[in-house]
Amino acid sequence: MSTYVQIFGQKVLVTSSDPSNPTVGQMWYNSTSKVLKFLGTTTSGAWAAGGNLGTARFELAGAGTQTAGLAFGGYTGTNTTSTEEYDGTSWTGGGNLGTARRNLGGAGTQTSGLGFGGYTTSPSGSTATEEYDGSSWTAGGSLATARYGLGGCGVQTSALAFGGVTTTALANTEEYDGTSWTSGGNLGTARQGIRGAGTQTSALGFGGGSPGNATEEYDGTSWTSGGNLGTGRVSLAGAGTQTSALAFGGSIGGTGSAATEAYNGTSWTAETSMSTARGQLGGASAGPSSSTAAFGGSTDGSTGLTATEEFTGAGAPVTKTVTAT
Repeated sequence: MSTYVQIFGQKVLVTSSDPSNPTVGQMWYNSTSKVLKFLGTTTSGAWAAGGNLGTARFELAGAGTQTAGLAFGGYTGTNTTSTEEYDGTSWTGGGNLGTARRNLGGAGTQTSGLGFGGYTTSPSGSTATEEYDGSSWTAGGSLATARYGLGGCGVQTSALAFGGVTTTALANTEEYDGTSWTSGGNLGTARQGIRGAGTQTSALGFGGGSPGNATEEYDGTSWTSGGNLGTGRVSLAGAGTQTSALAFGGSIGGTGSAATEAYNGTSWTAETSMSTARGQLGGASAGPSSSTAAFGGSTDGSTGLTATEEFTGAGAPVTKTVTAT
C-alpha cells in the first residue's frame, strides 16, 4: 500500500519569516515574500559588502570573527587609539587603546583581544602589549624586541608575534602566555609586512618582504617552509588555521591588491578577488577561513578606507530561492 509521502511527497514548512537555524537541505515557503527557499551550500568562494567602519584608516590590526570582529589602531593622518567592534552587520565604538599606534600586530577575539608592537613616533617601533576584555584595554607584558609591520596569531593567553622591522627586517619570534613574552624559533626569512593565521603551536606566516611570496609553518618550536603564495605582497591580511587559511589584499609596489588565496596546508589556490583592492588592511583572524571579514586599508598608501567585505568560502551554508525555468 502506498504511503502519504509516496503519493503526495514531503510536506513543506510554511512560515512568515525564514527559520533562524535551518539545516542544509531544509526547504520552506516564506509566506511574507511568497517564495520557496532552501538552505544549500556555496560552490565557490565570494566577497560581499559589509557595514563600513566608523573611522577610515589603514595600517590597523584586526581580531575576532566575521560576526564578532575587532578593529583597532591604525593611521588616520595621525596614529589612532580608536577601537571598533563588528557584529556581522555594523561597527560600533569600543574602548580606546592606551597607546596610539599603527602597523601593529593583533590576535584573539572580540572579547579577549591582544594588540602588540607597532609604530608610534620612534622608527624603532614599540614593545607595548595591550589586552582587551570587550570593553577596555589594559597593559600586558612588553615584547622583548620593539618592532612594527609584524605578524601575529593565536589567542590572548597563547599568542605568537613574528617578523617585522626596527631599522632592518627581523626574523624574531616571540610567544605570549597571557603575562609575558618569551623567545621562540626564528623565521627562515626575515621580513616586514608579514601576516599570519593559526595558533601558537600551529601557525602560518606568509607574504612580506620585497614583496615576497614565502610561506612558513610553525609547530611551536621552529618554522619550516610551506607552499608559496601565487601573488607576492606585503601588508596583506590573513585568517583561519595552518591547514585552512585565507590571505587577502596587500600592497605591491605601493599599490593595493585585491588578490585572495586559500591555503590547504600544502599549497595556495586563487579565490575570487576582493571588490576593493587595498593593502595595510585589517582582517578577522581568529575565525574560520571560509567566513572572514576584511576592513579598512588603503589603495595607495595615503588615504584610509572604511569599506568592509565579508568572504564566504566554498561549501558554506547559504539560503537560496527556488525559481522556475
